[in-house]
Amino acid sequence: MMIRNVFALSFLLFIGISIAIAYPPEEVKAHNALVYSVAFSPDGKTLATAGFDNSVKLWDYATGKEIRTISGHTGPVYAVAFSKDGKTLYSSSLDTTIKAWNTADGKMTQELKGHTGIVDGFAISPDGKTLASCSSDKSVKLWNLADGKELKTLGSHANSVYSVAFSPDGKTLASASADMTIKIWDIASQKETKSLKGPTAAITGVAFTDNNSLVSIGQDRFVRIWNAQAGTETKKMGPTPDDLYGLALSKDIKSLATSGYGGNVAIWNLADGKASFNKKLKLFGAYCVAFSPDEKFLITGHDSSFLLITPIK
Repeated sequence: MMIRNVFALSFLLFIGISIAIAYPPEEVKAHNALVYSVAFSPDGKTLATAGFDNSVKLWDYATGKEIRTISGHTGPVYAVAFSKDGKTLYSSSLDTTIKAWNTADGKMTQELKGHTGIVDGFAISPDGKTLASCSSDKSVKLWNLADGKELKTLGSHANSVYSVAFSPDGKTLASASADMTIKIWDIASQKETKSLKGPTAAITGVAFTDNNSLVSIGQDRFVRIWNAQAGTETKKMGPTPDDLYGLALSKDIKSLATSGYGGNVAIWNLADGKASFNKKLKLFGAYCVAFSPDEKFLITGHDSSFLLITPIK
């Protein structure tokens, strides 16, 4: 009987450990101020967060434990993203800089200077050689990551630029602005080719789904799909319950996750334009969203300085 009970206890402990590994904590106190951006490493093991406490943090996603706090920015951090090999983490800030960090030791390896306002967002080209950035100074810039030097200021919007995204082939860049337009830029000629109009409020995020199609979100509470070459809107989804700030594409590019200021998250089927998942979270200010590596959870960063890990059910 004792042997049987020991076996049962061992089995329960094994199951408990498995559950702990498979299902991360529901809530993590991440920063001392709001969490504005999250990004996973290419291997899915590490989560990076950007905080308005001027810091960047690295987390072990499976356990929810902090690996490292990276300090060096002198203002709130607005965006984070890993390099393709996961060895470098990039971050941008209100301090007008973009910094590169060695993920192994947290030391700064590069600093890109040139903007005169908040660097709201950035994107790394598919080949990993170029970084595009956007700012409250209204400009869109290209940088050479080999030496950290500015290649060109592509142009500007009439207001703050919140998001940039490369097409999968790296030939096209899209920029989204508070001026309610999306500009399409040809990387080879470094010129604007289209200006997409239709939203009635600031556009807060943009991402390509293929070399010609892109999605956008904004404060008019709609998700929109665009034909970049034609410069036309092909589909509109919503309205959502609150202003949209976060977007993330699934690995197969068939679904889009969105998060909003009121704490609502949704997953949209891009083919039929319908929401397959909706949930009102317990925390407001969901400024960013990401799919977990296994796409069973949504990770959101909040006004309250917390991360929420929400099962997709």
